[in-house]
Formats: sequence, C-alpha cells, structure tokens
Amino acid sequence: MCGIVGVLDFRNSSFRVTEPYLIRMRDTMVHRGPDGAGAWIADDGRIGLGHRRLSIIDLSPAAAQPMCNEDGSLWVSFNGEIYNHAEIRRELEEIGGHRWKTDHSDTEVILHAFEQWGIECLQKFRGMFAIALWDAKKRELWLIRDRIGIKPLYYSVHHGRVTFASEIKALLQDPEQNRALDEAAFFHYLSFLTTPAPQTLFAGIRKVPSGTWLRFRENGQVLEQRYWDVWDHTHPLIGVSEQDIAEQILAELRTAVRLRKVSDVPVGVFLSGGIDSSTNAALFSEREDRPVKTFSIGYEGENQSCPNELQFAREMACLVGAEHYERILVQEDLLDFLPRMVYLQDEPIADPVCVPIYYVSQLARESGVIVCQVGEGSDELFWGYPSWKIKLQLQSLDDLPLPRLLKRLALAGLRILGQGQSLPYELLRRGAEGQPIFWGGAEAFTEAQKRRLLSPRLREQFTRQTSWDVLKPIRRRFEEKSWEKSHLHWMTYLDLNLRLPELLLMRIDKMSMGVSLEGRVPFLDHKFVELAMSIPTAIKTKNRVLKYILKKAVRGVIPDDLIDRRKQGFGVPVYEWFFDKLGDYARQKLAEFCKETDFLSYTAVGQLFERGHGGEVWYLLNFALWWKEYLADPGQSSRVEVLGVPAGLSA
Repeated sequence: MCGIVGVLDFRNSSFRVTEPYLIRMRDTMVHRGPDGAGAWIADDGRIGLGHRRLSIIDLSPAAAQPMCNEDGSLWVSFNGEIYNHAEIRRELEEIGGHRWKTDHSDTEVILHAFEQWGIECLQKFRGMFAIALWDAKKRELWLIRDRIGIKPLYYSVHHGRVTFASEIKALLQDPEQNRALDEAAFFHYLSFLTTPAPQTLFAGIRKVPSGTWLRFRENGQVLEQRYWDVWDHTHPLIGVSEQDIAEQILAELRTAVRLRKVSDVPVGVFLSGGIDSSTNAALFSEREDRPVKTFSIGYEGENQSCPNELQFAREMACLVGAEHYERILVQEDLLDFLPRMVYLQDEPIADPVCVPIYYVSQLARESGVIVCQVGEGSDELFWGYPSWKIKLQLQSLDDLPLPRLLKRLALAGLRILGQGQSLPYELLRRGAEGQPIFWGGAEAFTEAQKRRLLSPRLREQFTRQTSWDVLKPIRRRFEEKSWEKSHLHWMTYLDLNLRLPELLLMRIDKMSMGVSLEGRVPFLDHKFVELAMSIPTAIKTKNRVLKYILKKAVRGVIPDDLIDRRKQGFGVPVYEWFFDKLGDYARQKLAEFCKETDFLSYTAVGQLFERGHGGEVWYLLNFALWWKEYLADPGQSSRVEVLGVPAGLSA
C-alpha cells in the first residue's frame, strides 16, 4: 500500500517535469508511505512518476518504486497488493524470457505480466490496485483502478498535460491546477454523501471508475474502457442446493482471507462483534501459531442511537484467543479530529464512521500492526441491511399494476398534506416516473429536500435535473447484463458501482492510510463477489432472514448467538452529540459558510437544526469544512507533511 503520483506532457512545449515539481506533489502523501520515496523523470522531461512507499511485500530496496523492467521500456508506480503474485510469477518463469531483480515483489510481477500479456494481464490479478504504467516504446500511459474500486486514483487534464495521483491534494500542488467547485457534483453529493465517479467536487479533477482503465497517448488521445463487470463473470447457481452454495461461500471466503494474510509485516483484524468481522477473525486464526491481534472501538456513556458492541467483540476475541485492543471515544475525539479528517478525505465522505475508522486504525498502528482486515461488502452482497428489507417491500408494492395517474394523484395528496419533501413522497415519485425506488444504500436528501436546501441560483440551475441522471448508465448495464433482473440484484449492483467504491471503501482507504495502515477487504475479493452475484435472490432472501445464506455458511465457524442476534450497524452517536458541543460547532461553521458562499439557503439549513436533524447537518458540515480547507483558504491544503511519522500517529 502506497501513494502514487505522476504527469505526462502531451505536447512539445516549454513545460518539463522537474524533480521539485514531482516531489512536492508526491510528498503531500507521506502518510501513505512513510517507509521510503522514489521519483523517475524521463530524459526528455515529458513523463515523470513518483511513489511513497509503505513496505508490506518484499521489504528490500530492490522492490522500491517507481520500478522499471530489464530494458527500461516499462515503468510502473503502483498502490495496492496483488495477492496471487507468487502464482503469476511461477507462470512467467515457466514461460521464460524475463529477468528478475527482486525476490518476491508483486510490483515486478505487474511489469513482466504486462510485457507478456499486455493490458489483458489485469484478468490474472487478484487484489486491490491503482496502477500507473508508462510504455516507453508505444509512448502510452495507462491508469488502472481495481475491479471493485478499493484503491483511489484521481487525474486532471489541463494545460496540455495529465496529472494523476492517489490523492487529490497531490494534484493541487500543480500551480496551474484550477481550484473551483463542480456544482453538478455538489448536487449529486447531496444525494449520495459522496460524488459518483468520474466526478469529484473539484471542477476538472476526475476519478478513474472502478474496474476501468484509461490509456493516454502522447498526442493527447484518451481511451477509457471498463475491463470488468461482475455480470460478465457470474455462473448462475440455479438448481444448486443451499448446502452446496453455503459450502462454496465458506470455501471462497476462506481463500479470500488466506490471501489477505500474505504479508512481510504484521497483520490484524478490525473486530466489531458482528457476523462479518467475527468471521474474518475466526478464519484468520485458522492454522495460526500465534494470536491474531484484534481492534475495537466503543463510545463513552449510553447512546441510544449507537449502543456499544464491545461485549460481542470481546466474546469473539476470547473465542479465537486473540490479543485484543480497545479504545473508548468521547465527543472531544471527534471535534479534535475534524480538521485532520477533512484534510485526509480530499473531498467530503459524509459518513461519520470515518471517525472511528481513523481511531481504530491508529490503535492498530500503535500496536505494531501495519495491515488490517475489515468486513466491508458483506451486507451489500447478502442482503444484510434492515433498510434494504423495507425498500424491497416498497418496491414490491410499487410493482402492483396501478396506473401512473393514480400515483400522481397520490403525490398531489401528499403535497397538500405538506409531505412534499418526505421520503414516502420521493419513493412514490420515483415509482410514478418508472424508476426503481432504490437509489443506493446511503441517501442524504430527497430531490425535494435538495431543492429547498440549495440557494436560489443553484435551485434554478438544477430545475430539470435529478440524481437519477448519474444512475442511468449503471441501470442500463444492469438491464443489459444481469442474468436475473431482480430488485435485490439491482440494489447490490448499484452499491457495487457507487456506494462501495466511492463512499465505504474511500472511508477505509483515506482514514487507515492517514495513519499509514493498509486495510484489506476479504468480502470484496472479486472472485467472492462473482460467486455472491451468482446466487439466486430467492436463496438470499429465504424466510425473509437477512444474510440467510451467509449465516448458513458460517454456522460452526462463529457462535450462534453472534449469528442470530439483531443486526447493529457500526455507527457514531452523532445524534446525541449534536445536542452538545458538536451542535454548537456545526451551527457556527455552517452560519459562516452560508454567509460567505452562494450554495445553500441559510433559512433551510437553520430548520435542520431546529428539527434536531443532526445526521443531515453532518452532511452539510462536511461540505462546509471541505470548502474552507480546499477552496476558501487553499493555502491550508497546500501544506506538505513533515517527513517521518505522519500527524496523529505516535512515534
């Protein structure tokens, strides 16, 4: 796990890549790689690659990046892990014709695999990655993001060049990079708590979508291609018994966990006490000759919105004989962390779970662990959210053969009753428009609420738009490719394409890398995802039990009481804290923001406070703090971290 950066000039102009230019960009990301740094610039100054190193696989200097092949015709800067690199290396060695300079570097495997198979080598990789690869013979730059989008990769085309990096803050070090808000992206942020790829909140800065590569030629020609879609790799398990499916799930998950144990540095597990993290801990502990280290977060006091799960985490840690670590967070921890959080995020990730992820990552790093396994993805693949059960019921009702005219009449009735901004109104509106009612597992504001919140200028600008516009391409792929066009498959597919890569996985990446810790996600191993999406909906939703088939698969691996207890999400007591110091802080910051900008209605924002809508205020607070950090006061975000121990991490 590392940080990558680079630039390619498209034209023979006065611009040249220089070492100070490249290093300044690179060293905004010291936290991503405190173990070393490298830079390479071509002799003609047209292309440069930089790298910050967090040493995990092959700790030797020979594995440093940027790395070239034997004749210098290929250069790579790579962030992530290729878990099956040893297997691919053996295949390449059998083929012959490659000279190796490292003992077991997965980076070198990428180079020789590209030499051997070209861009099709991606189909062999099992891992998480953001790759920048320069082909000097063809004068082509490849930017590649892994299938699921676990690793971020941003780029910007301006002034006849393309710049790219693992984090936006690196791109902002280019003095000619424009800093301005992408207002359309802001409109969609208010729906999804994040910006859908390829947009970011910065006008002109984009992110490579998951499962996609971009090829930039020296003349400026760009080709973008989606190289992986889960529907192209499913094998419908129709007529297969539940027992066989459960056994396949456990076997594939066991493989995914085993692969993510591959490391030359200590590996641990985040443990919440739920099914997913408990299964991770149990499978990780199999055949281990030393205790796994597990890490949990709790909160001070009793919080109705977010009860502690520490007792369940302790139970599981005891069962597997783990060396268990805990930290109790208080409101001041959140307030103290907010400036650092905004800086690390690059653009708002309006999920308060960023806070405990940062602190549990810090806890792990201070214990000597460099890599941790986390449980993201299971709920999306196996119908794990109670809210999804409700949405599925509502979609079934919407499917009833009622004329759209009746739905429109019902909408008019709700407006008369003053419910025009309510969630029921929004869901009925979608049904009346012939759209699916599920727009993602994390929705911030309805379309009507957004229009009330926006300033008059933006309200007029987006009169004829809704956030369905960015979901249409995903829906089109679903309709064209899905082997079973069920509502549940749509829900999972949508979150695989939006919420997971751009919200949940970004909160893991940005917060864990903020303390130089690598997060690995076994449930999002692409082979496991392909298996999960091959399971019929009827099996996943049998008896209306959430995670029915996953629970069947892991019985005997973890205790029944953990499997059968009521689901509790990994949350933050934002609701309670908004009636205390957090609320005062948010009121002050949002008042200042509304006074200084023309994006939100001050009156509408004030009404959220009056109604005690702390969660919704949090989404807006994240945006206001981001704007202050990166747009209103760009001098703050141009800071370069001091080399050595990243801020927030004890030496």
